[in-house]
Amino acid sequence: MDLTLNLNSRLQPMHRHDLEDALQEILEKGKLGEVTGGGTLQSPQTGEIVSCDIEIHLNDDKQDSVNRLVELMNIIGIPKGSALLCTAPEIKIEVGTLEGLAFYVNGTDLPDEIYESCDINHVIEQMESAMNGIGRFYSYWEGNEWTALYFYGVSFVEMKQKIEPFIASYPLCQKSRIEQIA
Repeated sequence: MDLTLNLNSRLQPMHRHDLEDALQEILEKGKLGEVTGGGTLQSPQTGEIVSCDIEIHLNDDKQDSVNRLVELMNIIGIPKGSALLCTAPEIKIEVGTLEGLAFYVNGTDLPDEIYESCDINHVIEQMESAMNGIGRFYSYWEGNEWTALYFYGVSFVEMKQKIEPFIASYPLCQKSRIEQIA
């Protein structure tokens, strides 16, 4: 049985591959099937990542195998709003337990000395440290005006609360914005 895991995840292809590898390992261990491909959808207007797909071949078409796959996906961490899809037979199973937070760093409206003296990697490290145990950094996107950092975890509200003190104190975080993405 061939399935598509439509991920409500904003993952660069290299980060989607990490998830594909984790899923492949789980499928092999459980003798359920294999990952056969994947892709990343970008917004035609901005080029920002919108979602990802991972193609999966299950070794059989038993409902127990599909149910086991859903259980395993939720264990490894899939964002809410994702779905496991099949066309024959027609299947759509909502999956995902994680919530997503996108932090958009303003790349054009701050003084040059801020961009020269601040480091986006410091932002990622400090936010991930603040979210310890409730969320973590998964991927990013760099546009002409904004750089987006994508975090997924157990609670958007908690992740946002945890990073707010750092945002208020670090110059590169001025004029930024936060959006819930899952």
